[in-house]
Amino acid sequence: MPNAVILDAESLGPQIDLTAIRQSVSHLEVFGQSTSQQARERLDNADIAIVNKVVLDAETLNQLPSLKLICVLATGLNNIDLETANARGIAVKNVAAYGTASVSQHTLMLMLTLANRLPLYQRDVAAGAWQDSDFFCLQHYPTMQLSDKHLVMVGQGELGSEVARLAEALGMRVTFAARPGNEANDPRPSLDDLLPEADVISLHCPLNDATHHLINAGRLARAKPSLLLINCARGGVIDEHAALSALRDGHIGGLAVDVLPNEPPREGHPLLAALDEPLNLVVTPHNAWITPEARQNIVSLTSENIQQWQANR
Repeated sequence: MPNAVILDAESLGPQIDLTAIRQSVSHLEVFGQSTSQQARERLDNADIAIVNKVVLDAETLNQLPSLKLICVLATGLNNIDLETANARGIAVKNVAAYGTASVSQHTLMLMLTLANRLPLYQRDVAAGAWQDSDFFCLQHYPTMQLSDKHLVMVGQGELGSEVARLAEALGMRVTFAARPGNEANDPRPSLDDLLPEADVISLHCPLNDATHHLINAGRLARAKPSLLLINCARGGVIDEHAALSALRDGHIGGLAVDVLPNEPPREGHPLLAALDEPLNLVVTPHNAWITPEARQNIVSLTSENIQQWQANR
């Protein structure tokens, strides 16, 4: 059985059982975090590298003659030099659909939060507006009843389909947009056709050349002023600066993101600064996926990847 090293186990969060992976290898060495330089040292005699966010670039891979398999504890492979891995005969496997229930639940939470103007009402309650009200309730921010509203989805994979199912349970009408960049060959209506009538847009697509700044100033100018925009995909799929300007100017009704272009946002970001403003704005720290069930599922799927790789050697 192969020897394996996990380089950044802490990325999986606390209280995760690694037994399934341990049972798939002869020896498992676990490090909480690793730099790229440390990765070269720690993987020196490893057959399998198990990694989430540590970058394994060409320089690193070329110094690891024993390495035969890279298991990524996520779906995205952008931290791995795939060309070098392929040239060296190193297999690369990721995990997919591990957090469908977790991310779809988070997406619905963001949708409901924006629809009910929770950021604004919570701010007012904290400031004493309810206590000083002439009536028994506050109602100066009109909320949105989601039943019968039109939800436009970009991304019809397993996650997007589950979000659609949950939204339909609320009585929403759901339409999937054509894949960006492939509209001419896709029978579904384009985002541009759907956008003017959308009440909610939820993004569940990869970040690529066709989706970078998919939601931009031009498209936002054609949206309903009540539009709720949700991004649980990748930072950069929306132009965050344009979306914030549209929200401030009342050209859209709410904005919620779980992702930013640079994570963690050590240099700050305009959306984070805007949380101090009276806006229908939610920013969550890329944690839509973090239910214990989803994180444990990553371990199970990684174990399956190792076993399948061994069976096919």
